[in-house]
Amino acid sequence: MSAESLKQWRYRIFASTWLCYAGYYFCRKPFYVVKASLGDANALTAADLGLIGSSYLIAYTIGQFLAGWAGNRLGSRLTVLMGMAISIGCNAAFGIANSLGSILGFMALNGMAQATGWSGNVAAMAPWFKREERGTVMGLWSTNFQAGGVLANTFAAFLLGHFGFQYSFFGGSLVLLAVWIFFYFNQRNRPEDVGLDPVESENGPSADAKPQGSGWSRQIWITILLVGSFYFFVKFIRYALWSWAPYFLQKNYGLAGDDAGYIATLFDFCGIIGVITAGFLSDRWFKGRRAQISVLFIAGMTAGCVGLYFLGGQAVWIFGAGIGFIGFMLYGPDALLTGAGAIDIGTQERAALSAGIINGMGSIGSVFQDLLIGDLYTRSGGRLEPVFLLLVGSAIMALLLMGTVVLRNRAQKSDV
Repeated sequence: MSAESLKQWRYRIFASTWLCYAGYYFCRKPFYVVKASLGDANALTAADLGLIGSSYLIAYTIGQFLAGWAGNRLGSRLTVLMGMAISIGCNAAFGIANSLGSILGFMALNGMAQATGWSGNVAAMAPWFKREERGTVMGLWSTNFQAGGVLANTFAAFLLGHFGFQYSFFGGSLVLLAVWIFFYFNQRNRPEDVGLDPVESENGPSADAKPQGSGWSRQIWITILLVGSFYFFVKFIRYALWSWAPYFLQKNYGLAGDDAGYIATLFDFCGIIGVITAGFLSDRWFKGRRAQISVLFIAGMTAGCVGLYFLGGQAVWIFGAGIGFIGFMLYGPDALLTGAGAIDIGTQERAALSAGIINGMGSIGSVFQDLLIGDLYTRSGGRLEPVFLLLVGSAIMALLLMGTVVLRNRAQKSDV
């Protein structure tokens, strides 16, 4: 009876947390889809729009560290329910805000609320699954942010094309409200909360890489900081393409707003396949070694960024194929190292804090991309080549940092 109950609760936890994080995107993506239309309606320049995006990302970055701390103390359930509720209200407010100041304010508050999503849901998954199954499980689970991105992008683009940009915000809030209700009835923090025995999990084989006493060892801190630095550059690229691809497709390729939104979903759509592939390979062929498979995928991502620099500006289909390939290569390491990897590094007990620190450091990269790209695009007179070159540099740095983690694994100083 206990085994069957555990199985059923695992399904409920997986479904509720998967839908939860996918649902967050319905209150995150509309701004990026309607960015050009919102700017035209309110006489906002590319630099103004970059500032708005940065206000979200700065708050999101700060919120990641706070959410990791809160998740460890309040529990993932309460933290995530509060975050979703605030995000629903902020996103609805975007539909009626009509000044730079008001949009900035609601965007910053939404960033703080959205920060509860990843670390809270990763921590919610941690007590329910063992390490040896985590790569495959978390690989499948981490399709939430690609699927959420695709669905939210498509939904926002549809509402933009048929009803106007305000309804992209209103519709997104209604979707997340439905998810909030489902999460409330189907999520619990631990098996013990529903009368089940705890699920055992292994730590890695290296004593130096295991927690010492009540905290983390020096080697764990170094690993977290290396993975967080790696994620800085990965998230720089990810948010650059999220934030600006629809805008570029409208301004540089002359597409309508809804068509630009549809093509931009290729980045997330191909990422779904990449996440499942990387998660499966990390368990089946790499025996839980997330860093080794990540190096291979990041090398592919780097090649994709180079291709975008040389060929991406020539035609819409090349740009679309390029962001699709980059999405496939980027999202696997992204999901593995901030999901299963964060749990493995920080252990179940500190999964929220580990995920919060890694994602927080990554979010600093997303802040910089909005500030840099908006200004760079304006200064270059709307040329894409300088933007693509910036992506190439970020990809190379991510590759070097993940290569360092692999070398530390071989020296038994980390276990990623």
